[in-house]
Amino acid sequence: MYVGRFIVVAPDRAAYRVSSRSFPNRKVIERDGALTVVPTEDAPETENPYISYNCLRTTGDGEFAVVGNGTQVDPITEKLELGYPPRDALAESLLALDYEKDDYNTPRIAGVIGEESYIGIVRDDAVLVESVDEPTLVATYEKDAPEPTTLNSNDPGAMAKELYEYEFEHAVCGAAVARTADGFETGYHNGEN
Repeated sequence: MYVGRFIVVAPDRAAYRVSSRSFPNRKVIERDGALTVVPTEDAPETENPYISYNCLRTTGDGEFAVVGNGTQVDPITEKLELGYPPRDALAESLLALDYEKDDYNTPRIAGVIGEESYIGIVRDDAVLVESVDEPTLVATYEKDAPEPTTLNSNDPGAMAKELYEYEFEHAVCGAAVARTADGFETGYHNGEN
């Protein structure tokens, strides 16, 4: 089954996977304290604005981490740094940016982990934001409402690989974050590289 891009958010960890039929030549890199999805060196040139974006950021104060499938990660993080409650930062940013205006009306998905953790999606027909007390998945297609799932790993690199290996089609790369006693740790997995 093809579900597109998806996230899994748990109270203390979160992960994101890029799945793509159209633009599989992408990878996750670490840049300026964020994990960023970028085209690989052999990717064809494109002017598609949805190809490269920060998919995982943490707040400067170390209180929250944000994952998502697009540019909404940045304003969510910025609102959290301004003191917005996590639910409000997530809901307001998703609503303001709306779904992607591409051929598929691709939903935007995002999650916040911290003292309180949330998962959200904005589709062309709804905005859903829910608190998280167990691993919860939401995807851009087919599974476009939050639902319980499993996330066995706690190590960020292992989580990113675990999501990469989920049985959904067209895996490209993944990123993950875990809250520890010392703050947040991040990791990523770029396919079989």
